[in-house]
Parts: sequence; C-alpha cells; structure tokens
Amino acid sequence: MEAITRTLRTLHEKHENLKHTVHNAWRYPLPKWGQFAMGCVYFTIPVVGGWYVMQWAISKSVEEIGEHGEKLKHKELQGYGNKTIIDGKEETIGAGGRYGGVHLATSDSETQQRNMAMLKAMFEREKRRRNKDKNLKDETDEEKEQL
Repeated sequence: MEAITRTLRTLHEKHENLKHTVHNAWRYPLPKWGQFAMGCVYFTIPVVGGWYVMQWAISKSVEEIGEHGEKLKHKELQGYGNKTIIDGKEETIGAGGRYGGVHLATSDSETQQRNMAMLKAMFEREKRRRNKDKNLKDETDEEKEQL
C-alpha cells in the first residue's frame, strides 16, 4: 500500500512540475494575430465538440425511438396542459389537482385572451419606461451641451 501511495505522490509531483514548466518557462507573448488565432481555436473546439455530441445524441435517439417515433409504445399525445394520464385515468395536476402546485398553462381561449392582455400591458409599460429613459438621457445631453 505504501508503494502505491509513494508512486501516486511522485506522479503528482511530476505533473505539478510539468504544469509549472508549461505555464512559466514556455510562455511567449503572442502578437495580435496570434491572440486572435488562439481565440478562434479556443472558441471553435467546444463548438465543434458540441456539434459532434449533438450528432451522436441524434443518432442514439433515432436508434431508440425511430426516425419519426415509430418505435414508441405510445404514439399519441397522452396529456396536455394540466392534464396527464396516471394509471390509465386522465387526471388534473398542478393547483387544484393531484400533487398541488401552481396553475399550469392550458390552451383554452379564456386563458389565451388573459395572457395576451397581460403581455400587451407589459409591453406597453416597457415601452413607456424606455421612452422615459430616452427622454431623461436626451435632457441630460442637452444640459451638458449648454455647459
């Protein structure tokens, strides 16, 4: 056991020495084009890596459920809004239903109209706020010009 501990400690020390050498002894200031190139490399690696991961995930999805879901057991929508199928029965979930909680969004026309009115009011308030901020900025700029 002591030999393993000693080997691991030695490996750790060698790794630390290598990191110190790489980050201190090999430092070289890059010109602007080199900094840009390295920025592109550091940006591109996760983007390309993420693209390959997504392609892998898509292929796994196609393997599991088929191109258009043909391998799924249940091919139809089983619940919508605040409704779901539990033990073969359609039940309401969220506030007023099973498990308590908040009111979930439903697609009835009353809720849509209420949401649209609230959204419109929110946008109007935001527009007034932005206009007010713009007017204050314009007034401040005019005062600076007069001085």
